[in-house]
Amino acid sequence: TAVKFKPQLHVEKGCVPFPAVNAAGEITEGLKGWIWSEDCSVAPLGSQMYGRSTWFQDKWAMVYAWYFPTGFAAGGAEIRHYWSSMVMWIDNPALETPKILGASLSQQLLEPRGYLLGFLTPQRKDPYDKYISIPPVSFVGAQPVSSRRISRWRVEYTYSGGSNVSTKVSHRYANKGDWLALVFSAREGQYHDLIMWDQLTDEARAALNSVDFGESKVPFNDQNFQSTLEKAYPF
Repeated sequence: TAVKFKPQLHVEKGCVPFPAVNAAGEITEGLKGWIWSEDCSVAPLGSQMYGRSTWFQDKWAMVYAWYFPTGFAAGGAEIRHYWSSMVMWIDNPALETPKILGASLSQQLLEPRGYLLGFLTPQRKDPYDKYISIPPVSFVGAQPVSSRRISRWRVEYTYSGGSNVSTKVSHRYANKGDWLALVFSAREGQYHDLIMWDQLTDEARAALNSVDFGESKVPFNDQNFQSTLEKAYPF
């Protein structure tokens, strides 16, 4: 089921996702120092997506997570390791056609930096943006079929077609001066190979449970999985 619902990721800013750990339990070192997005626009070993699913509050929760070797804030590289995550909520994975109930996209999971590049950063806000419906434009393959001007500067589009299970998200700055965040997107992204928690080797799981990634925490390991669901719950 998690493969069926996995999203596309469009990287607007920052690095592409990298593997966080290999089968032997060796953790990616990350990238140190001041770098630009172009310095990590390709993952030499390919990109990776991680997942973990469970029942939570009578809903089936699927956590999708991406690891980035550098965390960007206010346009600059700030920390060595960075995780972003999305939680897709459905009614029942055993049904022939499970229904999407909502979704949660990680925002500011880290403390604000205070001042970055001379600008005051936003105050602490919710760690996840929470939705009980998905914007139609953000389903993979959706196409505009009509438009209606609702103000001088705004046009409302109606979309049709496309997937009813796979969505599109972008990794970009939701607010100036803040950390990179996930937002629903109109732009096509890429699917990345998904590996679920129970598909990882014992060594890889042990590493993700024990290694210190610094400020950014693994959202789906044994220590943080329950907390991720609690923070992301949109209902």
